[in-house]
Amino acid sequence: MPLHPLVGHAGARRQLAAAARSDRLPQVLLVTGLVGVGKQRLALWLAQLVLCELKELEPCDRCRSCRLVQGLAHADLHWFVPIPRPKAADPDKQVEEAAELLAGVMEERRAGSLWAAPDGMASHSMASVRLLQRQASLTSVEGGARVFIIGDADRLIPQEANPEAANALLKLLEEPPAGALFVLTTLDPRRVLPTIRSRAVPLRLTRLADAEVRSFLTERLRPAPSGPALEVRVGRGRGSIGGALAEGDEAGGAYSTARELLDAVLAGPGPALERALRQPAFAARGEFAAMLDALSDTLGEAARATLGQPVRRSVPEALLRHRTPAPLLRAMERVADAREAAWGNVNPQLLLAVLGEDLAEVL
Repeated sequence: MPLHPLVGHAGARRQLAAAARSDRLPQVLLVTGLVGVGKQRLALWLAQLVLCELKELEPCDRCRSCRLVQGLAHADLHWFVPIPRPKAADPDKQVEEAAELLAGVMEERRAGSLWAAPDGMASHSMASVRLLQRQASLTSVEGGARVFIIGDADRLIPQEANPEAANALLKLLEEPPAGALFVLTTLDPRRVLPTIRSRAVPLRLTRLADAEVRSFLTERLRPAPSGPALEVRVGRGRGSIGGALAEGDEAGGAYSTARELLDAVLAGPGPALERALRQPAFAARGEFAAMLDALSDTLGEAARATLGQPVRRSVPEALLRHRTPAPLLRAMERVADAREAAWGNVNPQLLLAVLGEDLAEVL
């Protein structure tokens, strides 16, 4: 199944196309924006543009290269996404396992043009970076450009207990091979090592218009939502197709759990501790990480409310009593610290108990 059309971001597309056609396109780009706003889809569009045989201001969608990119089958397109850490002990075997895992993900994405967020504990391990280095050292198969997309680049550090994987990538980005384009994507550039940010040209994608999200849902989602159900999805998407698609799926459960935790924290130390003790100790770590992401997003919505901006997701009423976003931003910092610690071998029960105390202190 070919990729679904890229929605929106007309300004960014014009900017990238003009740079590409005048040979001014940076070799390393860092694309940022909301979850599900289309960062990796834009990177794939750019790959199609760069590899297109007609060299126009938009991919032609007709030439052999465009069709291959649409089918995620172009030999000079390399898309790296977070995967489970390889289990093999030998480094070479780890690279082979990483290649097999990535091939499996690509096969799934060929079968369906819409994809969910990676598991909360998936990452770009050292094995993935070594695989990237190997592929970058080879010459172009088709004799033209090569494009390397690194989705969720902020997941370079997790599960390694050190920045080894990110630093290994940095060495590649410092002197990228001729004819190679690297596109990294992340929700927030601050989650990427400063040394990597310094090597990349930033490109921030803004929210999509509600009309664009609505049109995509009605044309691409089956069964297509309509009436009030459609408007609820559009509103909760907050300018993000991915956010609108996630409603009612795993993300919905993560937000429910985050709301439960906030209610417990706001009710006092007893309920907060009780909620922490009910957290599975080592099971479902991916779901735990997803809950922390949902918790941060909920706090962010409450911070928006303090600035008089519309809130598109339900938040506890007690959070809306704050007159400035300062305490909510401090709470988000505590969640970010817990999110980073969750990648290590830390008992989630203990982590959640400490986080509950931290949130109660600032909220």
